Amino acid sequence: MTKKVILTICLTVCFGLAKSQDVKLGKSSIDDIVKAMTLEEKAQLLIGTGMAGFSGNSAVVGATQSLVPGAAGTTYPVPRLGIPAVVVADGPAGLRISPKREGSSDTYYCTAFPVATALASTWNAELVENVGLAMGNEVLEYGADVLLGPALNIHRNPLCGRNFEYFSEDPLLSGKMAAAIVRGVQKNNVGTSIKHFAANNQESNRMANDARMTTRALREIYLKGFEIAVKESNPWTIMTSYNYINGVYASESRELLTTILRDEWKYKGVVMTDWGGGRNAPAQVHAGNDLLMPGRKEQSDAILQAVKDGKLSEEDVDVNVKRILNLALMSPRFKEYKYSNKPDLKAHAEITRQSATEGIILFKNNLILPLTSAKKIATFGVTSYDFISGGTGSGDVNEAYTISLGDGLVNAGYQINEELKSVYLKYIADENEKNKPDPNNRFAMFMPKIRPGEFVPNSDILNKMAKETDVALITIGRTSGEFLDRKLDNDFNLSDTEQKLIKDVCEVFHAVNKKVVVILNIGGVIETASWKQYPDAIVLAWQPGQEGGNSVADILCGKVNPSGKLPMTFPVKYEDIASSANFPLNYVSQMNLFGNNTQDDNKPKVKDIDYTYYEEDIYVGYRYFGSFGKEVSYPFGFGLSYTTFDCEKPQVKQTGNDYTITVNVKNTGKTAGKEVVQLYISAPQNDKLPKPEKELKAFAKTKELKPGEMQKIELKINVYDLASYDESESAWITDAGEYKLLIGASSEDIKQTLSLTVSDKAVEKTHAVMKPEHTINVLKR
Repeated sequence: MTKKVILTICLTVCFGLAKSQDVKLGKSSIDDIVKAMTLEEKAQLLIGTGMAGFSGNSAVVGATQSLVPGAAGTTYPVPRLGIPAVVVADGPAGLRISPKREGSSDTYYCTAFPVATALASTWNAELVENVGLAMGNEVLEYGADVLLGPALNIHRNPLCGRNFEYFSEDPLLSGKMAAAIVRGVQKNNVGTSIKHFAANNQESNRMANDARMTTRALREIYLKGFEIAVKESNPWTIMTSYNYINGVYASESRELLTTILRDEWKYKGVVMTDWGGGRNAPAQVHAGNDLLMPGRKEQSDAILQAVKDGKLSEEDVDVNVKRILNLALMSPRFKEYKYSNKPDLKAHAEITRQSATEGIILFKNNLILPLTSAKKIATFGVTSYDFISGGTGSGDVNEAYTISLGDGLVNAGYQINEELKSVYLKYIADENEKNKPDPNNRFAMFMPKIRPGEFVPNSDILNKMAKETDVALITIGRTSGEFLDRKLDNDFNLSDTEQKLIKDVCEVFHAVNKKVVVILNIGGVIETASWKQYPDAIVLAWQPGQEGGNSVADILCGKVNPSGKLPMTFPVKYEDIASSANFPLNYVSQMNLFGNNTQDDNKPKVKDIDYTYYEEDIYVGYRYFGSFGKEVSYPFGFGLSYTTFDCEKPQVKQTGNDYTITVNVKNTGKTAGKEVVQLYISAPQNDKLPKPEKELKAFAKTKELKPGEMQKIELKINVYDLASYDESESAWITDAGEYKLLIGASSEDIKQTLSLTVSDKAVEKTHAVMKPEHTINVLKR
């Protein structure tokens, strides 16, 4: 090689390095940044920087892990190009970070907000957006960039362990609530990650289960909420689910992540995996899954090798890199925001208290609530003294405190019987001593803790309490979380001891003409039909966040009139649920809960574990119960109040393809309160494309109406909101014909009926994608 050639090469390299040093994120175009990056840097940017204790090799050791201790992960920084690490942190019920830090006496607690089921029960998008605003402020002030939530998978089956993280059995309500949270969080100029996209409806074998369903069910039920959230709130990121959908991993499905999400819905943001999701890194990149979290070195190596071998185009890599660079540009860390580590937790506690109170649902009230004259209270049930603020796993929050039911009652001016309290506290302490978590289990922090079983005080104590107190409260508690689905016995169904506790307390107190109230401190549906006749009142408090005891007390004392409505159906029994024949019971995972999927592809596949047929099709929740005439314990949309309401003068007005429905809501009782107006549509039946009996299409909540006060409620729908998905045409079809507009206080309590006529069939074409490779024997009307 001549000296001239060597000199030319040196000058070229030096000039290239000097030129690249002038390229910086924010000062140069995204295209210039990409051109300046090496292939190795691009591959690294597509994976996270690892996670302490995560299986497999981290992509990088120690580079960004200490930015926000306890955060879930970070993107890979490229300092020479001014590309910062973006910090992402759990979770759906509030920011999840470490509350204490080595070498610091300060605390970093976050607010535990009500779980998603409780927020959905408010049916109040404005209030939920305010919750998101408070969540986002904590994300910002603690130095994170993206909150990994909200989660909006469908309540397909009540035993799903993560239903507390999800909003509803209905995709419209789910989508509207998720969009509200996203708008609130992102007003702080931090991001969200709506999850888990899509069809993450069971925890059993969640990293290998194949959700097999028709494209109609996928489009109408399991994708619709995500579509609403994307179009109405523009989340910065979306997290893919662990499972397969019709034979393809969600994170490896180009049809899902590019064709539907980007091409049809026009989404521009980043898509990331759930932690350890998927198996094939190059396939994920090609699919449009931009960021692989938490990141392992072998993933970047696989991407590099696939590009060098021609199995993955560098163009695919560049498209994903550009999206991550745009995310970094929006991040507070890139903008060098001076976070305080001092969010206003006191103000946020007030927000969580208010939102939890509005999500509480009154199931039953035989002239006992509010408790205006009763002052001395006997509180039964372990959970009365060990209140459950939220679920476990990534949806948990490290809050500073939780207000128990007893604390809340005392704060409201009631007297708790101290003798009974001491009996329960001793029992709880003894049981907890027996059930200490395994200190060697690195997943213990994510798993539901073993809670003390219930017990029934002896007859002497029961009789003494009935004599000395004015009223009895019994709290029934349930917790669940990530990794495990719930059980049928002693979980969905009450235990024999819980049944006996309710019956015995009711019998003893009723014998002396005193009342009994049952409080349900739960995250999801339980069986109620077999025991609901015994107590005088039933209050569904959900898992209401750290101020839960105060929120329940606000309802019990009448400070707040209950206005929550069910976001799902409570069946008479589990077997009445359409998906009960296709859901795993009592499965214990043998897989690596975090990390590489190591399932044996050659072993025989097990129904509901390796694959689940969604044979109920579109008939999920109230769509099934109403269409097939099944009796329920409490219907979708149900919730009582301390007052009464009338719906008057309904009208519908058409403007082109848009319809405006108005109705006057009047408080006809003696107590101020709020009402939820629910609009259901009953579509003309079509033999080719059968329709559910009714479907929720819009809703609104009134302001607090004084006795005698009236408010005009306006609801808007579009002709395409009336559509069903026709697989044979790969299109959304709105049939011509007469549609009934059902205005109600629940799916079964219809107050007014209108009709509208669609003159011409409307068709909205889509791509013919994500079709099942197996025959689905779907339920038919």
